[in-house]
Amino acid sequence: MPVITCIDDLKRLYRRRVPRMFYDYAESGSYTEQTFRDNVTDFARLRLRQKVAVDMTNRSTRTTLIGQDAAMPVALAPVGMTGMQCADGEIKAARAAAAFGVPYTLSTMSICSIEEVAAHSPAPFWFQLYVMRDEDFVDRIIERARVAGCSALVLTLDLQILGQRHKDLRNGLSAPPKLTLPVLADLATRWRWGMEMLRTKRRFFGNIVGHAKGVADPSSLMSWTADQFDPQLDWSKIARIRDRWGGKFILKGILDEDDARRAADFGADAIVVSNHGGRQLDGALSSIRRLPGILRAVGDGVEVHMDGGVRSGQDVLKAVALGARGVWIGRAYVYGLGAMGQAGVATALEVIRKELDTTMALCGERDVHNLGRHNLMIPKDFEGEWM
Repeated sequence: MPVITCIDDLKRLYRRRVPRMFYDYAESGSYTEQTFRDNVTDFARLRLRQKVAVDMTNRSTRTTLIGQDAAMPVALAPVGMTGMQCADGEIKAARAAAAFGVPYTLSTMSICSIEEVAAHSPAPFWFQLYVMRDEDFVDRIIERARVAGCSALVLTLDLQILGQRHKDLRNGLSAPPKLTLPVLADLATRWRWGMEMLRTKRRFFGNIVGHAKGVADPSSLMSWTADQFDPQLDWSKIARIRDRWGGKFILKGILDEDDARRAADFGADAIVVSNHGGRQLDGALSSIRRLPGILRAVGDGVEVHMDGGVRSGQDVLKAVALGARGVWIGRAYVYGLGAMGQAGVATALEVIRKELDTTMALCGERDVHNLGRHNLMIPKDFEGEWM
C-alpha cells in the first residue's frame, strides 16, 4: 500500500488504474479549459495568516449543512458515471461519506440507481436532479428520491445545454465503453478495473435505463440523453420542482449576483456557487473568485456553498474563511475512488480533514465556525470590478 499524504498521491494512482476515457472525463473541462484550470490556481492566490502563542487544543471541524450534522464543512458533489471510475462507485462513495459523517450527493447520471445506493448506504444522501424535457420522468425520479429517503434535492441549473468537452468527444465516451481497438488496448493495461467491472451487474445508467420512455436498453440511452436536457428551464419550472419535492432544496450552478438574489428570495435552503467544474461555460470566472460577490449579494438570506478546484483541506479553509458554509468536492474524492475504491474515498476525506485541522491550528483557530477573512491575505484584484 503506497503512502498517501495528499490528494495528488491519490490522483497519480487513479491515473494508472482507470481507463483513459474515464480519467479524461473527470480531469477535463470544456473548450480551452481556462475555467477548469482557474478553479484550481485561483485558490493559490489566497494566502493564510499565521498566528502563534495561542491555545490550539480541543479543535473542532464539526458543523451543520442545511441543518444536518457534518464532521467538517464538506459534501461530496454529484459526479456523473462514478460507477465507471470504480465498480459500484456510487455505493462505495456513499458508504465512505456516511462512515465519515459528511453528505453524499448522487447524480441523475449515476451508474448505480437511487434504489441501489439507498439499499447499501447506512445514511440518507442528497439527490441531484437534471431537468429533462420529459416532465413525467422528472416527476417519477423526484418521487423515487423521496421513497428512497433522500434528505435533500439538489437542482443543477447550469446544464440546460451540454458544453463541448473535446476529450470526451475524441474518446467516444460511453457507459459502458464501446470496445474499439484503442479502448481494448487501453483496457488491457487496466486489468484490475476490468476484473471488478466483470463482477458487477451495474454498468449502465441505473436511474434512466428502464425508467425513461424509449430507453429500455443502453443502446438507446445516449441519443435520449442528448435530446433531453431542458433548454427551457426557467424559474417557473424550478418552482414546480421545488413544490413537488417539498423538502430541503439546494440550487447548484450559481455564478451571478442577480441569480443568487433570485435563488435566495425563492426559498432555497442553500445555493452552490459553481461553474460545473469548468465543464460548461469556459471563460467564466473561478468559483472561489465569484464567491465573495455572491455572499455580498445574498447576505444572510441563504446558506452559501461552493465547489470547483478544491484539492486540499487548505482550499476548504480558504473558502470557509471567505464565508462559504459548505465546500463540495468532486474530483478529489473521485481520485480516491478510482485509486482504492471505498477506502480511497475515506482516505481522501481524512487527508482533507487533517489538512483543514492542522491549518486551522496554525492560523490560531480552534473552531471551524470562527474562521473568517481575518485568516486570509487577499490580493487587491481578487475581488476587483469587471467591466
